[in-house]
Amino acid sequence: MTSLPGGKPIGKVYLVGAGPGDPDLITVRGQQCLARAELVLYDYLVNPELLNGVPASAERICLGHPHLGRAVQQDEINHRLVEAAWQGKTVVRLKSGDPHLFGRGAEEAEVLRAAGIPFESVPGVTAAMAAASYAGIPITHRDYAPAVALITGHRRCDNAGPELDYQALAVFPGTLVFYMGMTTSRQWSEALIHGGRRSDTPVAIVRRVTWPDQQTIRTTLAEVADRIERDGIRPPAVIIVGEVAEAGKAEGGRRKAE
Repeated sequence: MTSLPGGKPIGKVYLVGAGPGDPDLITVRGQQCLARAELVLYDYLVNPELLNGVPASAERICLGHPHLGRAVQQDEINHRLVEAAWQGKTVVRLKSGDPHLFGRGAEEAEVLRAAGIPFESVPGVTAAMAAASYAGIPITHRDYAPAVALITGHRRCDNAGPELDYQALAVFPGTLVFYMGMTTSRQWSEALIHGGRRSDTPVAIVRRVTWPDQQTIRTTLAEVADRIERDGIRPPAVIIVGEVAEAGKAEGGRRKAE
């Protein structure tokens, strides 16, 4: 174990993917990390059942709900991770899905690396992949989709990088899966149609993937934004665009064994 001057040991941070909601989908390695945690910083989307595997003596801190205005800002999360590790604690940063797929795991890893804090990233099942089994939508299918693109529908306000090339996405030869795309659905759906994607392209909105109240709403690219607004469909959800959204109707979905 790395030590501070004077021999005091530095703690370690585990960036753990909790999966999309069903607590059975966390990895064995993720469970092992939780079992040794002294501090768990977890996202509001994480299934609270996973905290049953945390030692009773460990501190548990929910990082708030972004849609209710109580979310802890990323800079503060970074500070807490570094501060706790420098106090010698074993810290688990428990994230919904996978830490490095739109989960800011890369940002936290950079901060930890710069501070000299040892860390480990533990992958998790992401919602797009879970939808294939739990909603019966095969995001890749050799008859319809030889490729899949995972896309964020929500960029940082101060983003200095290149904008999404919707014209390229419109002709992408496969499935498009939008994360965090509910509030921007009109923007990206119209951009795809303008870029040449057929307006009647099948779309499936899979809300709360793997949770008991999971919903799958079928629509088309032309109608997806109106459907979300009219029915008041709320996050979290992934939006699957492509022929597989229609093909999935016949395949059903997995349900947990009783």
